[in-house]
Amino acid sequence: MSILSERILLLRKERGLNQEQIAEQTGIGYRSYRRYESGEREPSASTLTVLADFFGVSADYLLGRTDQR
Repeated sequence: MSILSERILLLRKERGLNQEQIAEQTGIGYRSYRRYESGEREPSASTLTVLADFFGVSADYLLGRTDQR
Protein backbone atom coordinates (compact mmCIF):
# COMPACT_ATOMS: atom_id res chain seq x y z
CA MET A 1 0.00 0.00 0.00
CA SER A 2 1.40 3.41 -0.98
CA ILE A 3 1.42 6.48 1.22
CA LEU A 4 -1.28 7.98 -1.03
CA SER A 5 -3.58 5.00 -0.59
CA GLU A 6 -2.96 4.91 3.17
CA ARG A 7 -3.76 8.59 3.52
CA ILE A 8 -6.96 8.61 1.48
CA LEU A 9 -8.12 5.55 3.44
CA LEU A 10 -7.40 7.34 6.73
CA LEU A 11 -9.12 10.53 5.61
CA ARG A 12 -12.16 8.61 4.36
CA LYS A 13 -12.50 6.75 7.66
CA GLU A 14 -12.12 10.01 9.60
CA ARG A 15 -15.16 11.32 7.71
CA GLY A 16 -17.14 8.13 8.31
CA LEU A 17 -17.80 7.59 4.61
CA ASN A 18 -17.57 4.50 2.44
CA GLN A 19 -15.78 4.31 -0.90
CA GLU A 20 -18.98 4.63 -2.89
CA GLN A 21 -19.92 7.85 -1.08
CA ILE A 22 -16.50 9.38 -1.75
CA ALA A 23 -16.73 8.45 -5.42
CA GLU A 24 -20.20 9.95 -5.70
CA GLN A 25 -19.34 13.17 -3.88
CA THR A 26 -16.12 13.76 -5.85
CA GLY A 27 -17.33 12.64 -9.27
CA ILE A 28 -14.62 9.98 -9.43
CA GLY A 29 -15.71 6.58 -10.68
CA TYR A 30 -16.22 4.05 -7.89
CA ARG A 31 -13.86 1.48 -9.40
CA SER A 32 -11.18 4.11 -9.94
CA TYR A 33 -11.46 5.39 -6.37
CA ARG A 34 -11.34 1.85 -5.02
CA ARG A 35 -8.14 1.22 -6.99
CA TYR A 36 -6.55 4.45 -5.70
CA GLU A 37 -7.30 3.44 -2.14
CA SER A 38 -5.99 -0.10 -2.60
CA GLY A 39 -2.82 1.16 -4.30
CA GLU A 40 -3.57 -0.61 -7.58
CA ARG A 41 -3.65 2.65 -9.51
CA GLU A 42 -2.31 6.21 -9.18
CA PRO A 43 -4.63 9.16 -9.83
CA SER A 44 -3.93 11.80 -12.47
CA ALA A 45 -2.89 15.28 -11.35
CA SER A 46 -6.42 16.58 -11.82
CA THR A 47 -7.92 13.73 -9.79
CA LEU A 48 -5.31 14.23 -7.08
CA THR A 49 -6.41 17.88 -6.90
CA VAL A 50 -10.06 16.83 -6.57
CA LEU A 51 -9.18 14.47 -3.71
CA ALA A 52 -7.03 17.07 -1.93
CA ASP A 53 -9.80 19.67 -2.21
CA PHE A 54 -12.45 17.23 -1.02
CA PHE A 55 -10.46 16.17 2.04
CA GLY A 56 -9.21 19.70 2.76
CA VAL A 57 -5.55 18.77 2.59
CA SER A 58 -2.68 19.55 0.24
CA ALA A 59 -1.67 17.31 -2.63
CA ASP A 60 1.78 17.18 -1.01
CA TYR A 61 0.18 15.65 2.09
CA LEU A 62 -1.60 13.00 0.01
CA LEU A 63 1.65 12.18 -1.79
CA GLY A 64 3.64 11.91 1.44
CA ARG A 65 5.85 14.91 0.70
CA THR A 66 4.78 16.51 3.98
CA ASP A 67 3.03 15.40 7.15
CA GLN A 68 1.30 18.76 7.47
CA ARG A 69 -2.23 18.47 6.19
